[in-house]
Amino acid sequence: MAALLSVDSLRVSFLTPQGESPAVRGISLDVHAGETLALVGESGSGKSVTSLAILRLLAANARVSGRILFCEQSVLDMDQQALQQLRGAGIAMVFQEPMTSLNPVMPVGAQVAEAVRTHQPRLSRAEVKSIALEALDSVGLPNASRRYSEYPHQFSGGQRQRIVIAMAFANRPRLLIADEPTTALDVSVQAQILDLLAGLRERFGLAMLFISHDLAVVAQVADRIAILRHGEILEQGSRDDIFFRPQNDYTRSLLAAVPTLRTRRDLPLASLSR
Repeated sequence: MAALLSVDSLRVSFLTPQGESPAVRGISLDVHAGETLALVGESGSGKSVTSLAILRLLAANARVSGRILFCEQSVLDMDQQALQQLRGAGIAMVFQEPMTSLNPVMPVGAQVAEAVRTHQPRLSRAEVKSIALEALDSVGLPNASRRYSEYPHQFSGGQRQRIVIAMAFANRPRLLIADEPTTALDVSVQAQILDLLAGLRERFGLAMLFISHDLAVVAQVADRIAILRHGEILEQGSRDDIFFRPQNDYTRSLLAAVPTLRTRRDLPLASLSR
């Protein structure tokens, strides 16, 4: 069975005044329907660049080669009309900081409605609002109908992230790319957002590419894990394989650097080998 998303030998570099700077160095990965693949690595490892390349959202100075297939169609060969349909309806993205994804001078309900209208232009205004409210209700936003006309600054960080997730789910995409969706949130709110994503995934049967540097978070959501370093995938495997049977020294270093209840507090944490 073909993968929902297939990335093969993806390379991304950026043209700078100093020359060409590589960011992703020939990575390959697959995401199958209904599963969650976690892409894990340190800051600067190429995680976010990979996610933006999949949706062709990179800056103009980016140079991309390789192959990206979604539903067996080449993303790199799509025209702008096909890309517009892909973004949001086929693949949706949730970013790390919700305030960068929300327009501060536009009511949140209108922003979710705009996402719906972009992909379903024939719907009436009442139908669009109904879908937007359903999306806000589905992510557990309290009093969604009453707060529909409020602005982003009137919501907490966790509530803003729920609104961004509602925008992503409004058009029922088949794949969600979640780029560090819990990093800016405190631990209790992180747990709520992870539970929300797990529930939506089960309810709608979608696949997820979950990008994170936090192995503790990844352990809660991933079916499979790919370890990324300096733009290269060093190891891929099931969650149990990565956590209990790691094959790569760098993966072992990542795991050793994570504090647990057994970690001695009188000793420094393990550092990552360079």
